[in-house]
Amino acid sequence: MKVLVTGGAGFIGSHVVDALRARGDEAVVLDDLSTGRRQNVPADVPLEVVDLRDPVAVAAVVARHRPDAISHQGAQTSVARSVREARLDAEVNLLGTLALLEAAVASGVRRFVLASTGGAIYGEVEEGRRARKDDPMRPISPYACSKLSAEAYVHAARLRGELDARVLRYANVYGPRQDPHGEAGVVAIFAQRLLAGAPISVNARRTRGDDGCVRDYVHVADVVRLNLVALDGALDADTAHACTGVGVTTRALADTLRALTGAAEPPGAGDPRPGDLERSVLEPELDERLRARVTLDDGLAETIDWFRRARG
Repeated sequence: MKVLVTGGAGFIGSHVVDALRARGDEAVVLDDLSTGRRQNVPADVPLEVVDLRDPVAVAAVVARHRPDAISHQGAQTSVARSVREARLDAEVNLLGTLALLEAAVASGVRRFVLASTGGAIYGEVEEGRRARKDDPMRPISPYACSKLSAEAYVHAARLRGELDARVLRYANVYGPRQDPHGEAGVVAIFAQRLLAGAPISVNARRTRGDDGCVRDYVHVADVVRLNLVALDGALDADTAHACTGVGVTTRALADTLRALTGAAEPPGAGDPRPGDLERSVLEPELDERLRARVTLDDGLAETIDWFRRARG
């Protein structure tokens, strides 16, 4: 199977590429390298440096390679940036997805898998609950709005019979290769700073100095495994969660990472971030093939080891 992976030079996308190649599939990467890194793409994998906001260039890449399937991981992923630059967020996440979807249909692509967000589109998830796929959608950030809108276009194409499309709603994904720069990826940000001996801060959930927001942290290996199931056409539902179902505060996450790095200084206190949800935890899938297998302790230890090796 030949698979075009958008965002394939980035964090999750590069792991999808590795998994495809490991089982003998052919991968092609489309990435504008705005956040992705060329070194994440194996030398024998074609890399098309294209911006998703350029529909002509996107269509040309899809027509030239004619993949069997598309794994759409490329996105603007920062909630904070989406609040500041809502138009840019929509151009990448909504119009970029639409351009890719139209190109896929025109070139006869059989399968389309969209990476979406479960950590944002449901809005606040009250204590004691985990968001279910049939819950009302209450997006409060432009990022969540653009992702939910992109989902609608993908599902519409499936209902029209144009291709086999599936949506994967991610919780907070972490693991090796996550970019510690910018505003997304608290595990990577904390890991890099702690290993460098730099201070970290816990952004408040409500009041400065509290334990921070509650998130569902899922390891990239579990996310990749779910992507492969969807790319193989073995995902029965049109939408699936990539999650653990376990809520973890930012302070608890920081304490675990401090223990793994040997950092003694406690985290500082930060203000709430615009657009951030206070609590987001997702309901895991019933199908055991789709459930997370990497525990947070094991996943964080592996991630710290990777960042430590990357530092040399």
